[in-house]
Amino acid sequence: MKNNEAKVPTSRLSRLSKMGGLASRLAGNVLLEGAKQFSQGKSPSMQQLMMTPKNIGHVADKLSQLRGAAMKVGQMLSMDAGDLVPPELAEILAKLRSDAKAMPHKQLTQLLVEHWGSDWIAPFAQFELRPFAAASIGQVHLAYLDTGEKLAIKIQYPGIRDSIDSDIDNVASLLKVSRLIPANVKLDTLLAEAKVQLHNEADYHFEAEQVALYQQQLGDNPHFIVPKVYPKLSNNSILCMQFVEGVAIESLTESSQAVRDQIATLLMELCFKELFKFKLLQSDPNFANFQYQADTQKIVLFDFGATRTISDTLSQGYLQLMQGAIVDDKQQMTQAAQQIGFFQDAIDPQQKQLIIDIFYQACEPLRFDGEYDFAQSSLAKRITQAGKAMSTQQDEWHTPPTDAIFIHRKLAGMYLLAAKLKAKVNVAKLFSVYQTQIGKKNV
Repeated sequence: MKNNEAKVPTSRLSRLSKMGGLASRLAGNVLLEGAKQFSQGKSPSMQQLMMTPKNIGHVADKLSQLRGAAMKVGQMLSMDAGDLVPPELAEILAKLRSDAKAMPHKQLTQLLVEHWGSDWIAPFAQFELRPFAAASIGQVHLAYLDTGEKLAIKIQYPGIRDSIDSDIDNVASLLKVSRLIPANVKLDTLLAEAKVQLHNEADYHFEAEQVALYQQQLGDNPHFIVPKVYPKLSNNSILCMQFVEGVAIESLTESSQAVRDQIATLLMELCFKELFKFKLLQSDPNFANFQYQADTQKIVLFDFGATRTISDTLSQGYLQLMQGAIVDDKQQMTQAAQQIGFFQDAIDPQQKQLIIDIFYQACEPLRFDGEYDFAQSSLAKRITQAGKAMSTQQDEWHTPPTDAIFIHRKLAGMYLLAAKLKAKVNVAKLFSVYQTQIGKKNV
């Protein structure tokens, strides 16, 4: 475990020095690699010199040591930029979703004393100092109360909340100067989005409130479990929750077709409920946020820090957009996109048509009569290619509404999970409940 431990730098100066040291090392590597290649008669570009395995490894290592905002940038780039970033960088950034280093025990116990007092161990029959999970803004520990109740305790890394904006700005400067991110990736948009999301995720009071709201919306739904929060042991930096047993959702690829289909169907159905009924969206579709209990056949839902409220206007806009795609009514789709918040600025008609065409492709499973086979579909690849084609015309395009970005990410995440599980889902049937609502409103 020692090799996977690193003290979290807490002051702005110490965090900035980490980034400064990285920049110096990258520059040195570029000079050495450039001299080597020039001596061999080659004329490499600056990006080729930057995108060496050694440099990429240094970037990933520093981001994982800083955790927090720096690591979140890596996660968001790996999810949102997709094929637009070089494959070597995408691979390393993707690893940042789960490869954070844990705090040393000394730093951890200092935090526990700070938040719970010197007698912090009193409520617990057992508290495991070694975390069973470590991510971008905190690590999770197993504990037992004197009552025997099993807890998962999420403890935020020190200094994370106060360093969000400066960390993200530092990482942005590094990525721009080093040219590790191609120019056609909208880095500023992604980083502004990262700041807002991370401030919410770093407020564990906020997450506890979202858990309560979500549990209220789910009611007595027999298919899902949301772990309960222990408010007396929680604060804005520590979140104590019920420990719920389950296996990673992506580990079920060898389960029966019926089980895989059922899981994907339930999660797709839940996504529609979030958007059209709950008006409350858990917007982070990371596979780690879903687990499965084979004995109860229930899906366990985790991590509500990225939960967002969906306005009636936005919800209705997506209802109309999807309905328009189903009946091949491009005019209705265009009006719905306008309602959602697209096309607020002047936009070239050809570019507008390209955007509507991408929406239309994305709704392919809703138009399919019967069970849509996500494993056999090239949908994700086609949408990515269309998006890349659009990104080459950046001067003609503007940033989508922030809420729309999160909705698209959630829907894309459900598609990717269904493809991972090789599931077949009757998406049209799941959506038909909401089509009836549209019909009634149009009568």
